[in-house]
Amino acid sequence: MLVVDDLDAGYGDLQVLDGVDLTVEEGEYVVIVGPNGAGKSTVMKSIFGLTTYFGGRIEFREERIDGRRPENIITYGIGYVPQNDNVFSSLSVRENLEMGAYILDEVPQDAMDAVFDRFPVLAERQDQKVATMSGGQQQMVAMGRALMLDPDLLMLDEPSAGLAPDLVDDIFDRIDAINDAGTAVLIVEQNAKEALRRCDRGYVLVQGANRYEDAGDALLADEQVRQDFLGG
Repeated sequence: MLVVDDLDAGYGDLQVLDGVDLTVEEGEYVVIVGPNGAGKSTVMKSIFGLTTYFGGRIEFREERIDGRRPENIITYGIGYVPQNDNVFSSLSVRENLEMGAYILDEVPQDAMDAVFDRFPVLAERQDQKVATMSGGQQQMVAMGRALMLDPDLLMLDEPSAGLAPDLVDDIFDRIDAINDAGTAVLIVEQNAKEALRRCDRGYVLVQGANRYEDAGDALLADEQVRQDFLGG
């Protein structure tokens, strides 16, 4: 479904990624982990057209998307939830979800109902201002908005960041359910052990380049990976 091949990208004149390779198959759950500053979020932003492209290739369903703008990329069936500033805090839950379908002439009610079925608390609080909601609920709003166009690939940047420990498992369970329903998932996650436990495959990035790639459980079992990146 998604192919990232020999990608060089960054910001302005600063190159952050150096020959990054990554793939996501239909319905697959893939995780990117690595130390701070490794370029994990830059990979996600590059796929979604938010960085400076220096070279390489990004394909989605065998069509080149590198160099395209986000408003074009979203039409291919890719949803993206950034780590920061991922909700419109002054708007209500319903208004945030409607923004997820802004490229359509009308907001699809069936998509809205599907999001409410997946996140019942959002249905209960659909008229509430998002600014007054908890961090976990705001993350659900952000994910729900990205699901309004029923993407084939959902990209999530640090979905558990800043959440209370008792909410982290809940968010991961919801991501599992989205994937189980057929949506491919690509996430960047600092909670590496939990992410690798749940995913199909994982990539370890270091200094903007691939260091390891394997099944999630294989990376968890790799002694060198555990010592260097997972805290032993």
